[in-house]
Amino acid sequence: MADQLARGEEFEAKAEKKLNSWGFFSSKHEDAADLFDKAANSFKLAKAWDKAGSTYIKLANCYFKVESKHEAAQAYVDAAHCYKKTNINEAVSCLDKAVNIFCEIGRLSMAARYFKEIAELHESEQNIEQAIVYYEKAADFFANEEVTTSANQCRQKVAQFAAQLEQYQKAIDIYEDIARQSLNNNLLKYGVKGHLLNAGICQLCKADDVAITNALERYQELDPTFSGTREYRLLADIADSVEQEDVGKFTDVVKEFDSMTPLDSWKTTLLLRVKEKLKSKELEEDDLT
Repeated sequence: MADQLARGEEFEAKAEKKLNSWGFFSSKHEDAADLFDKAANSFKLAKAWDKAGSTYIKLANCYFKVESKHEAAQAYVDAAHCYKKTNINEAVSCLDKAVNIFCEIGRLSMAARYFKEIAELHESEQNIEQAIVYYEKAADFFANEEVTTSANQCRQKVAQFAAQLEQYQKAIDIYEDIARQSLNNNLLKYGVKGHLLNAGICQLCKADDVAITNALERYQELDPTFSGTREYRLLADIADSVEQEDVGKFTDVVKEFDSMTPLDSWKTTLLLRVKEKLKSKELEEDDLT
């Protein structure tokens, strides 16, 4: 590794010297780019991630000088992938620069891909608001490029995080829309009951008895097979337990479903919110009697 670090520093010094030398503008920048590329690779082999990242940025600047924009964008992506190991903020900054270039040169599917990667980096840092912003951008770009599956994956992330932030209506709208789209697709229609379950759980979180009843009717109209599923039964039984203010029934209904189809942490968190509201209602009733 020490050898690779020394080689990287040697290539980098040669590249800097080439940039500062006399010679034809484009030629010296192309020669320097080749040396910076070799330097960055050596730094990567030495696991000197910050050095590799900063060298890829120098490489991007060389490509800019000779108007090789696609290569400049790719160099920023390479820089980001090095910085991911040491400095998430720098990684996001480099990917943002790459995305701007990909948009400028009309490579929108590449822009979508790296918007999604920025969203994932924000998610890894628990920066949910920013993750939502970039998943939405990625979804829009994937949709424009008619990459529907990727667009919907990003939209589901937006819905998931919106619900975590108690933006329930936003989440409901997304889940219902994806369910509607999926009905007409033989490969995706089996996922409809899952999307409607997610939308229904968000409806329950709003603590509006009329809204959940109306929603269940709507979902039956949307997909006549839904009323025969365990997902529908769960939502209907929870709605009954909420209406009856029966915490015991709520607990039994959720436990029974979970024993057959384990609930993920997102659903569990939201259902716990519903249960807490139900408990506080029950306590209010006890206080009044």
